[in-house]
Amino acid sequence: QVDRSEVIKSNLNPVFAKIFTVDYYFEEVQKLRFEVYDSHGHAGVGTHDDDFLGGMECTVGQIVAQKRVTKPLFLKYGKFAGKSTITIISEEISGNNGYVELAFRAKKLDDKDLFSKSDPFLEIYRIDDDRSEQLVYRTEVVKNNLSPIWEPFKVSLNSLCSCEEKRKLRCVVWDYDSRGKHDFIGEFFTTFEEMQKAMGENKVQWDCMNPKYKIKKRNYKNSGVVVLLDLKIHRGYSFLDYIMGGCQIHFTVAIDFTASNGDPRNSCSLHYINPYQPNEYLKALVAVGEICQDYDSDKKFSALGFGARIPPKYEVSHDFAINFNPDNDECEGIQGVVESYQSCLPKIQLYGPTNVAPIISKVARVAADEERTKEASQYFILLILTDGVVTDMADTREAIVRASYLPMSIIIVGVGNADFTDMQILDGDDGVLRSPKGEPVLRDIVQFVPFREFKNVS
Repeated sequence: QVDRSEVIKSNLNPVFAKIFTVDYYFEEVQKLRFEVYDSHGHAGVGTHDDDFLGGMECTVGQIVAQKRVTKPLFLKYGKFAGKSTITIISEEISGNNGYVELAFRAKKLDDKDLFSKSDPFLEIYRIDDDRSEQLVYRTEVVKNNLSPIWEPFKVSLNSLCSCEEKRKLRCVVWDYDSRGKHDFIGEFFTTFEEMQKAMGENKVQWDCMNPKYKIKKRNYKNSGVVVLLDLKIHRGYSFLDYIMGGCQIHFTVAIDFTASNGDPRNSCSLHYINPYQPNEYLKALVAVGEICQDYDSDKKFSALGFGARIPPKYEVSHDFAINFNPDNDECEGIQGVVESYQSCLPKIQLYGPTNVAPIISKVARVAADEERTKEASQYFILLILTDGVVTDMADTREAIVRASYLPMSIIIVGVGNADFTDMQILDGDDGVLRSPKGEPVLRDIVQFVPFREFKNVS
């Protein structure tokens, strides 16, 4: 049990105020169970006196993908609890709300130097709940100037104010000293909320105060003025912002049917159809597919094969639909892909070479059509399951560089025990992947996973 809501009395349509906070991991199937009880209010809630009104199970992925999930409640043994339903609404509470760009200057600062003018710099501190101060940013030093203009800078909203606009900030101006004994010029307090008045043409300014002078000097006004010339907020969008904004993940799987996998009728083959347990291709497919299916509203997955001779003419194909329907390569759910795979194997002849570029280009064409709509409504994931060495490495690199400009990502799972050095190159973790002409990828869109390292983990 993670948590429980408050008790709402005498109500058959309760709306619970309690918010449950759950850590979210995209790459895991996180199962949740919700149970509803009628409390008799004697001892603690949830004791055996309370009546069970029904329960429901789903995954965190389903909730965030739909933002609002309504499901029927079930009693024991899968019986419906009358017409009872439960509705779960989700929102993201990560602090990833982008960053802010600030431009400060000061006027008429106190002079702290005998033979020259002060060398001022500015520090901004965030004041945390326990009253401790956390340095957020320190500007550069402007030499010999009592009205300095500091370079604009960027800080994340998380570090500036923990994404709380009313959190107090302390700003301090110092006169730089090369020995590290900086002279205090003055300070002021503000909040991010107050800073935001400096948008566009507006400026905001604060008196820079030295508390000691305030006590000592009778007509002390300030030790200068600090002006916020400009403030720009840049919103950073997280993965969940897209998912909760309705972006669908379109999932395509591509399976390597080259002869190096071994004859499927032989138990040593990576494509061996074992009646008792799934082969490595199926295990890898299900592991990735089960995660992705929660984010795809129609639960239809494109399933392609490459490197085999296919009926009726038995010509080699590098991108055929494994359901043998060229007009619609989609299968119903992960189960549909598994069934198409099993029925396709006996009909084809494993062959070669291992060319991956045609399938990458095929998915990229669909992703390019999506990009022209200028809506972030679909993102394409291509899962390539292969036993190893790619034959068309140059074309594949070129195709990945082109695809890196599109809304798509590629997961390559290496099945079996071959040497996967080429795959590590495509992954781009050891250095930027480049096309044969030397053009770098716009972003790293390939993730390579050797299945042998993961097949035995939970």
